[in-house]
Amino acid sequence: MLQLENLTLHYGAYRALHGVSLHAAEGELVVLLGANGAGKSSLFLTTSGLHKPSGGSIKFRGQELTGRRPSDVVAAGLVQCPEGRKLFPQMSVLKNLMLGAYVHRSDGAGNAERLREVMDLFPILKQKQDDAAGSLSGGQQQMVAIGRALMGRPKCLLLDEPSLGLAPLVVRQVLEVVQRINQAGTTVLLAEQNAYAALKIAHRAYVLEGGRIAMEGDPDSLMNNEDVRRAYIGA
Repeated sequence: MLQLENLTLHYGAYRALHGVSLHAAEGELVVLLGANGAGKSSLFLTTSGLHKPSGGSIKFRGQELTGRRPSDVVAAGLVQCPEGRKLFPQMSVLKNLMLGAYVHRSDGAGNAERLREVMDLFPILKQKQDDAAGSLSGGQQQMVAIGRALMGRPKCLLLDEPSLGLAPLVVRQVLEVVQRINQAGTTVLLAEQNAYAALKIAHRAYVLEGGRIAMEGDPDSLMNNEDVRRAYIGA
């Protein structure tokens, strides 16, 4: 479904991505592990069209998306939920959610149905739909961010560090929701530092180090890899 081939990215003279190749098949939940500065966000921003790659190819469902506008990428069904949530704190929860449906703004009935699905997934957001997004807890704000991405009707969802800054119990709840989204038919590429929790729900995983794919495999093989355990799990 999603195929990245030899993707490179420069910020001026600095090379952030060094020929990254990875794929996510339809229905998969693929985890991208990596420490801060490994290139996870750069990879996602490039894939979603917000950064222009220096080289390589981004293909999604057989369509070449390299260099396309972010709105075209979303319309194709590839939607990113960014690191740090990036909400509009003074706007209501409902308005933040509806921003995610912008590329589908002409389909009022479809957006209303999608909103109902998001509210069913996150019941607390229905209760707080008129509250300012900035007044919510960190976990609830992350629900808004994921819900906003879902309003874009993704076939493949790019989730960048959804557990960042959250308490362990909330991390578990958020990742359970991610697994439910995947089980409902959405392909997920999940960037995470929380390796133990992420690998428990993954089908496959990659390790990104210094802008390069250092390792890939199934969750069990990576969980039992001494280098991965030492770097990301702490055991």
